[in-house]
Amino acid sequence: MRRAVIAFTAFLGGLIFLLAAGAPAAWAEDEGLRGTLQYQGQPVNGVKISVATEDGKPVGDATTAADGTWEVPLPGPGTYKVTIDQSTLPPTVELRFKERTTLTLQVAEGQRRTALFALVPKGQGGEAGTPTASEPSVWERAAQLAFEGLNLGLIIALAAMGLSLIFGTTGLTNFAHGELLTLGALIAYFFNVTIGIQLIPAAIIAVIIGGALGYAQDRFFWGVLRRRGSSLIAMMIISIGMALFLRYLFLFLFGGESAPYADYNAQPGMQIGPISATPKNLVAMGIEILVLVIVGLALLRTRTGKAARAVADNPALAASSGINVDRVIRIIWTAGGAVAALAGIMLGLSQNLNYQMGLNILLLVFAGVTLGGLGTAFGALVGSLVVGLFIQLSTLWVATELKTVGALLVLILVMLFRPQGILGRRERIG
Repeated sequence: MRRAVIAFTAFLGGLIFLLAAGAPAAWAEDEGLRGTLQYQGQPVNGVKISVATEDGKPVGDATTAADGTWEVPLPGPGTYKVTIDQSTLPPTVELRFKERTTLTLQVAEGQRRTALFALVPKGQGGEAGTPTASEPSVWERAAQLAFEGLNLGLIIALAAMGLSLIFGTTGLTNFAHGELLTLGALIAYFFNVTIGIQLIPAAIIAVIIGGALGYAQDRFFWGVLRRRGSSLIAMMIISIGMALFLRYLFLFLFGGESAPYADYNAQPGMQIGPISATPKNLVAMGIEILVLVIVGLALLRTRTGKAARAVADNPALAASSGINVDRVIRIIWTAGGAVAALAGIMLGLSQNLNYQMGLNILLLVFAGVTLGGLGTAFGALVGSLVVGLFIQLSTLWVATELKTVGALLVLILVMLFRPQGILGRRERIG
């Protein structure tokens, strides 16, 4: 008991130290204006943005990058005017409100404020305060949000299936699973952007490396802890420390800024009824569904899949039946690492990459696993789809910034009314 208290105290101390070490860098930021220019969810590059003081004195210019971002440093706090050059916009788009080419923003000391310009198809802009032709109805918005929720749910499902299988076979709640997603996305970024390989082969290489790293984790780390009799609580705390270590390692190697892949960035949107989608989103969703189906069939039809389900149900009974439990767990870790890497690549394809992308989606993954039923792969799939749809559709009634709170609400409701999840089984305790 004393060792557990000491270990937990050391962990908390390390966490506080890490958070405190990163704080001065944020406090030391200078003033600036920045933004991301997007049209139908895709970045718009090559657009000129200029910043001037309140009395019209020029401060600086910027041009949106490939990921649609721009930034202009400021000499100090004050009131500034941000102007977008409409002549540099793509010929098929325009400002939602044509007269709002200039925004006036107040910037406080140490603040980096964001300026937003809304874009619509050419000919659909209007005057401020009046409805435009591009304003969708509630049902059209619901259809679009449902599509986006399905896309998000499939990405969550890829990550949640591996996490759920690992929990089912080992009992480990792995808080470092989100970093496996980030790792896969960054490996693909390295091969795609740094080395110059096209994204598809770069993604295949990243998935293979993700699977190899998953195997290595269990072979040289988690498996050693299991053989030494480490408790599940101790291993969970270790996973939290590993997540922190990997996150700051990614920050050191990748940097704190977001970046896109070199391929499939600015694709034109396709209109399918009330839904607007890009070709890469449709292809990505097809790949995600295919992988989930293959994993599901492998669990149901192959000897290894049946052995994995037996280990998840009762490891001791499975071992007494002649199943090599350690070998099964190692295969699960390998598959979980590969699928997590693929989920990270798909997440990076739908948004820009950053070192915290795995952390940002980890709550949603846990919500999907809990809702579907801990330790059940198919429950993780169902729960993830429900979470993705719920989060996106909730923006019909709540602010977009609050949509992730829905994941917490799902967790609370499930634990209150059905702790075993949708496809989980009741277990007798005591």
